[in-house]
Amino acid sequence: MIRFSLHCDHAHEFDGWFRNNDDFLNQKKAGLIHCPICDSNVIDKTLMAPAVSTSKKHEQVGMGLNQEQKRIIEEMRKLTRQVRKNAEYVGDHFAEEARRIHFKEVKERPIYGEASSEEVSSLVDDGIPVMPLAPLPEDEN
Repeated sequence: MIRFSLHCDHAHEFDGWFRNNDDFLNQKKAGLIHCPICDSNVIDKTLMAPAVSTSKKHEQVGMGLNQEQKRIIEEMRKLTRQVRKNAEYVGDHFAEEARRIHFKEVKERPIYGEASSEEVSSLVDDGIPVMPLAPLPEDEN
């Protein structure tokens, strides 16, 4: 999965997750990408700085947020907390367990856990719906 910074024709900025650039372009062409603020489907990518790994493990980057962006982030945090409260944590067996549920090898139930980007791409390629959970501040402690 790859994260793109996006903006609509009303200058609202937001992020979107895609398998690759072609996936983004296909969804854009089909009108499937909508601004979460105004619902416009006139969407383009914004200029992004590349993610560069450094030797400093806990280096963080901040950005100024407007009220609407803060509200959306808080909603994402609420969703993450709700998933963690109501789903089973399967650790690093997430991809395997999601596949078993999808193919009805085990009883369907909500799960969450960890998966590598390759595992997530494979799940998406197989038509298994997955989404990243927003990290919570307490995850850093």
